[in-house]
Amino acid sequence: MGADTIYQQLRGHLAYLKLAAAADALAPALEAAEREKPGYTQFLHDLLATEVAASEQRRLDGRMRFSRLPAHKTLEQFDFTAQPTLDRRLVEDLATLRFVEEKANCLLIGPPGVGKTHLAIALGLKAVHAGYRVYYTTAADLVARTSRAAMDGRWANTMRFWAGPQLLIVDELGYLPMPGEAASHLFQVISRRYEHGSIVLTTNRGIADWGQIFEDTTVATAVLDRLLHHASVLSVTGDSYRMRRHRNAIAALRPAITGRPQGEEFP
Repeated sequence: MGADTIYQQLRGHLAYLKLAAAADALAPALEAAEREKPGYTQFLHDLLATEVAASEQRRLDGRMRFSRLPAHKTLEQFDFTAQPTLDRRLVEDLATLRFVEEKANCLLIGPPGVGKTHLAIALGLKAVHAGYRVYYTTAADLVARTSRAAMDGRWANTMRFWAGPQLLIVDELGYLPMPGEAASHLFQVISRRYEHGSIVLTTNRGIADWGQIFEDTTVATAVLDRLLHHASVLSVTGDSYRMRRHRNAIAALRPAITGRPQGEEFP
């Protein structure tokens, strides 16, 4: 049997076994082997390592698509100097993802624009890269979807979906009120995940004000009871990044507008 025939059969075997990356890498791998003369074991190891890397990338891409993270924000990009009161050691501990393994929660509390969503996304991104199933949603979208599911008779399926990810990120709780049914739906999602999966939740309301979010202190207490039982709480209280950028932009434009050097006081 000729070398070309063996090569074609080998490619066919790899394709049949759905090892497409190894099949594509076969020709250059054989050319490299002619030059470098590796052992049989090393050659097979290197060829299969190509397939493993491609498989891991496909799985990562799939987890990223599923996560619906709205942006690519990392902890390395976070400006800790702008938030000096933030407990950086706690953030670094959360970044180990031990809390996900322990099915614990994380609450990020602070006014708008201080970086809560950035931190939540960064933790989610780390979890995706570590192999965890992550899903991002806003609190408003979560209750809108559960309400539609209840009306359409899909409640059980929807509850299974929200219980599925190992890490659920619920962003922007408190910007809109959640009276009655909406509060009940959020409570049921949190209750279903209690001690079964982690939640990272961002809110602009302090814990003492949660009764105003739900318009029902009983529901607020029940939600907090499950969230805080195994939870880390991060308070982010610095200036808004967006407002700081606006102030810097205005300061840069002021000389052109007023004809005065930057830093000179108005009369």
